[in-house]
Amino acid sequence: MADATAGTAPARLAAGEEAPATRAVTVLAVDDQPVFLRAAYELIAATPGFEQVGQATSGPEALQMAAALEPDLVLLDVRMPGMDGIETARRLADAGGTAVVVLISLEAVPDVPAASVAAHVRKQDLSVRTLQDLWTAHSSGRAAG
Repeated sequence: MADATAGTAPARLAAGEEAPATRAVTVLAVDDQPVFLRAAYELIAATPGFEQVGQATSGPEALQMAAALEPDLVLLDVRMPGMDGIETARRLADAGGTAVVVLISLEAVPDVPAASVAAHVRKQDLSVRTLQDLWTAHSSGRAAG
């Protein structure tokens, strides 16, 4: 997509005026396995423009944290005891949350209603690039900043 401002001089700031800060994409990581939560934290920290604002270890905890934190992106494990990730995603959507929800798992997942999740990614395929690409593809106007 072409930038409408390409080829034009950048806008000048008035004396003493600071450029507006770009807000980070806020992320809530949800998984019942501490080893994955640690890996998710490291991945998010290594991704420019992303910031982890919380982590949850269950579906109910994820619902509470999402309501309180209003993250831009939720990385949500499919297989958790009690309320699994698919039900949690459905409840996030039913609650009117605007977060981009990405299901994560070690294996493929069954079909999930499109209204509930933006994508499914295998945990072993998560990377800085994948996180950035998911945000770009699914944020549809939610760009942080």
